[in-house]
Amino acid sequence: MEYNGTDKRYNQYSQFLKNKFGAKVYKITLDAGFSCPNRDGTISDCGCIFCDDGGSFSQAHSKFLPIEEQVKTGVETLTKRFKAQKFMSYFQAFTNTYKPVNELEKIYTSSLCHPDIVGISIGTRPDCVDDDKLKLISSFAPDYYTWIEYGLQSVHDKTLLKINRGHDYSCFLKAYEKTKKYGINTCLHVILNLFETYDEMMKTAKTIAKLEPDGVKIHMLVALEGTKIADMYKNGEITFMSEDEYVSTVCDFLEYLPPKTTIHRLAGNGLRTELVAPRWIGKKLDTLNRIDREFLRRNSWQGFKNLEI
Repeated sequence: MEYNGTDKRYNQYSQFLKNKFGAKVYKITLDAGFSCPNRDGTISDCGCIFCDDGGSFSQAHSKFLPIEEQVKTGVETLTKRFKAQKFMSYFQAFTNTYKPVNELEKIYTSSLCHPDIVGISIGTRPDCVDDDKLKLISSFAPDYYTWIEYGLQSVHDKTLLKINRGHDYSCFLKAYEKTKKYGINTCLHVILNLFETYDEMMKTAKTIAKLEPDGVKIHMLVALEGTKIADMYKNGEITFMSEDEYVSTVCDFLEYLPPKTTIHRLAGNGLRTELVAPRWIGKKLDTLNRIDREFLRRNSWQGFKNLEI
């Protein structure tokens, strides 16, 4: 089985967007200076154990610049580097619904200031949304391809507690169901290797498969300088998957997901100056190619085992 007219055996989000809009869509990563209730003392002051001072892998433009300037810089940079034609505003750093609705409206609206922006994606926590915020976000949907990205990470409460997530699975589920009622596309982030067994990771795959999310991002647990995970790694309290193990586990995970779920991420380069381990995480293209080859070897694809759950 192939997806979106390519030889990919999973529903690659970037190609899905290209088919939808007639050109590749580039995300402009924005930082509006949001905080997080898990870092400012509302829930805790230390955050999730994998999150660094930049909001965990955020590569946004300076939060000291107005959003309109960040958008302008992003458009100019991407156009010059990739000859980009279409863009999506992406609020990535920290918790991007963690302000009053009137402030959120100004922030989100200001990110849609360029005529070639076709969508908006907002990363947040499930304990930081309510009806008013969801209603606001859904108001952009008639004119822009609109997404909320929830950092679920795992469906296991024991894991969420261990990583100091600050909410449980039931909290996520309530937010997810409410978000879907507002007709907002929803992407779920999960992290593999969170002190879990293989069966526990597959339980997460099967559980979210039943929810039929619009999108999923799969991350490998990494240690960044300044995080609790980095301290644990240096103290010998945690080991990481090899690239072989990660590739195999990702393919197993994808085999359970519905074919219609778009896959937003499977590998990343990481920030080399901050990355402690695993070092192989920096070979994004190599990892993606190995995932392709593993699916070919198995003669399987995303959704291959979906009917079994």
